[in-house]
Amino acid sequence: MARSAADAPPDLSGLLDLARDRRLDMKPVLLRVQTDLFRAAPVRDVATIRAFESLACGLIPTVDSATAEIVAQKLAPLADTPQSVLTLLAAHGGGARDAVLALSPVLSTALLDAAGNGPELDAVIALRHDLGRALVDDLSQRDEPDVDIALARNATAPLSGAALERLVERARRRPDLAALLLARHDLPAVDLAPLYLQADRERRAAIRDGVAARAALRPQGRAGMRAAGAALTAFAARGEPERFEVALGEALGMPGVSFRATEPERRDLLALALRAADLAEEEAVFIFLRLDPSIARSVEAVFGLTELFRAMDAATARDLVASILGSDGTLHGATPEQHRPAHGPASPRLRPAAAPSLRPALPERTRKAR
Repeated sequence: MARSAADAPPDLSGLLDLARDRRLDMKPVLLRVQTDLFRAAPVRDVATIRAFESLACGLIPTVDSATAEIVAQKLAPLADTPQSVLTLLAAHGGGARDAVLALSPVLSTALLDAAGNGPELDAVIALRHDLGRALVDDLSQRDEPDVDIALARNATAPLSGAALERLVERARRRPDLAALLLARHDLPAVDLAPLYLQADRERRAAIRDGVAARAALRPQGRAGMRAAGAALTAFAARGEPERFEVALGEALGMPGVSFRATEPERRDLLALALRAADLAEEEAVFIFLRLDPSIARSVEAVFGLTELFRAMDAATARDLVASILGSDGTLHGATPEQHRPAHGPASPRLRPAAAPSLRPALPERTRKAR
């Protein structure tokens, strides 16, 4: 069916004549006008697409970065935009490249080659809303801080399994990454157990509940560590925190581990470790009052630690302590009752990541509804 006069592209011969005037640089204006007309066209038939492709491919290499970025933001989401146009915009670099990588419905190999390589590009791709699990897993293996931050910030990125474990493990030493992961309520709280000490009060409670639910799924037994109470209370009474930590580590099967449990931001670990060692409540309260003067002088601190001690059983506390300490400690000689949690340092799931590929896998193309 023939197009009506209203559907016909406007006559831009005057702008083309101005573009040829060397005294004026009308190319950015012409490209932006043509881009807006292309976007607004009610029907983009083959002739319209080819005409725009010819003009845009001639102008894109000549325009400034700001114009290229504006044009890329408008054209990248359109399925009718020719790949040749997007490839030139990606090759332009800067904001134009980032807009194409973030918004284009399809990332072709030619487009990725034009954009180049580097962590900054992976970070842009990590913010896309169509990431599949395979690509998320691939990106998580890059071990690039900006890529990790982008994945954690992208609420649509399906974080789970090995990819989530990698990010959580790195977040132990990166407060910015930990904060983003802890803020995502789509992630199971139990999987964030290694970040317990970085979490706020509400998130800590959710993590404890998750760890307790997991611990309840297996048969429970006495840990057989009550004998440690006498030694631990003796070291606390004499004000010997170094020897106390050594004895606590040995009681938990973590010799040589550094708890640093008297530091204000790590005090909860003290209550958890004492519960994991299966001490009696009176022994734990005695240690809270005698081990460190800064704890003993704060009624709020003593009451808070005592409440936390009462809040869980020994099996839950052992799982949580193992998750918090991670690679800093190892559960040596654990009994069957001392379950090695999925996020513990001895977990078989925490294996070295495979070497990343040179080029990220392409995101899956979303099927269009007919």
